[in-house]
Amino acid sequence: MLKAQRALLSVYDKRGLVDFARGLADLGIELLSTGGTAQVLSDAGLKVVRVSEVTGHPEILGGRVKTLHPRIHGGLLADRGQASHLAELREHGIKPIDLVAVNLYPFRETARRPGVSFEEVVESIDIGGPTMLRAAAKNHRGVAVVVDPEDYTQLLAALEGSDGVVPEALCKRLAIKAFRHTEAYDAAISEWLEQESGAGRDEFPPHLLMDLKRQMQPRYGENPHQSAALYRTLGGPGVLGDFEQLHGKELSFNNLLDADAARRLVAAFRQPAVTIVKHGNPCGVGVGETAAEAYERALACDPTSAFGSIVALNRPASVELAEAMSKLFVEVIVGPAFSEGAIGQFAKKKNLRLLKCPPFDGADTPLEIRPIDGGFLVQTQDTEVDDPATWSCPTRREPSDEERRALSLAWRVCRHVRSNAIVIANSNQTVGIGAGQMSRVDACRIAVTKAELAVAGCGAASDAFFPFRDGLDTLAEAGVTAIVQPGGSKRDDEVIAAADERGMALLMTGRRHFKH
Repeated sequence: MLKAQRALLSVYDKRGLVDFARGLADLGIELLSTGGTAQVLSDAGLKVVRVSEVTGHPEILGGRVKTLHPRIHGGLLADRGQASHLAELREHGIKPIDLVAVNLYPFRETARRPGVSFEEVVESIDIGGPTMLRAAAKNHRGVAVVVDPEDYTQLLAALEGSDGVVPEALCKRLAIKAFRHTEAYDAAISEWLEQESGAGRDEFPPHLLMDLKRQMQPRYGENPHQSAALYRTLGGPGVLGDFEQLHGKELSFNNLLDADAARRLVAAFRQPAVTIVKHGNPCGVGVGETAAEAYERALACDPTSAFGSIVALNRPASVELAEAMSKLFVEVIVGPAFSEGAIGQFAKKKNLRLLKCPPFDGADTPLEIRPIDGGFLVQTQDTEVDDPATWSCPTRREPSDEERRALSLAWRVCRHVRSNAIVIANSNQTVGIGAGQMSRVDACRIAVTKAELAVAGCGAASDAFFPFRDGLDTLAEAGVTAIVQPGGSKRDDEVIAAADERGMALLMTGRRHFKH
């Protein structure tokens, strides 16, 4: 790249614009600009040449056509290494443009705005901007192109440190970023048009486009020999609701997975609740009048497994909670807020990560995507709320009010436990959890064996039907008095008869919650 002499600035996002332009002007670089950008620069006292002066033609069609002109794109696309290109520029009186700073109309934001009209969204489709970006990025050996205001400082420093010449490696990195930017922009437009045309109104559109930006790189993946990165979706709510880390060392791959699982589960409760998650499975869930009381109940389910766990709250963390948790080694605490006193108490453990996250809202992430060899499986999220009023009771005995509360808690937890899943609970907390077993009766045995609290009088939930009566018998022998399960097995009658034989209440939901 030769020494930069002319820069074209045309941006919607004007963060850092004036300082960037002033830095360019201080280097003797001529500033070209359009519309609102030119006005901002002029108001800041900078000398600006308007694009209309270069093209000899005013902006037309309400600003739809400003930069689409040979005097602009010739200056961008001329290969400085080809004498014939430079001769043509001289012949037509075109000056090269050496630097382009462009970012685009906010299409995604406009399309998501409530009540926005079709015409308004169409007008937010930028044409000149992507064209300039692609032209400059194509010719990056002679033109520096910047789409992100965060890169202004780096670009200015490069110009200042090399007598106005941008290093080729930096030009290439910026060009890649520009092409990624226009790629994502076009993807957002095509996705919106598919939705508008009806082709994308299915739950699963014909083309599934993902616009992801790397946010951080954990030290490694699930294991030290695996590398890892965290990407966030652009235009969405952000990872974990756009979390803020208030304290602690960097997050690991496994921390993020478990924090997501814990946050999703605790959102299932309206009263103060705490979930404790280890290796993707809950090892304790409790509810109470306060978060501290809920925590004590969650911990009592399985204090051994809670060591090194991730804890999620659906209420702000108080000093009382922080003091209650002081004796437990925890990797991460996820909550909607933390009081100053709680932060001070938690900060005594320098490695403990505190994540401030808004409550999980399943509507923000409607699709779940999992990779398999050669492709991806996509499904809707299992976030639809179950209505206990629709559950049927085929047994002679109906559950008591206390048993119904226990079954409701167990059922809400069960969908977050790996299949085959069994959850034993009372009305305030989980009592025993059997997760990830190949047979349901083994999951029942583990739930019973893990129980450190009284099982007598508890309810139990099964994420899918009982294929045989052996699972129910195992729970009954431990003292469980009521069960909730989907039903649907060809042996339902056998299981119902077993429940009647043992005087148990049995509810059927008609809906299973496998989680693989």
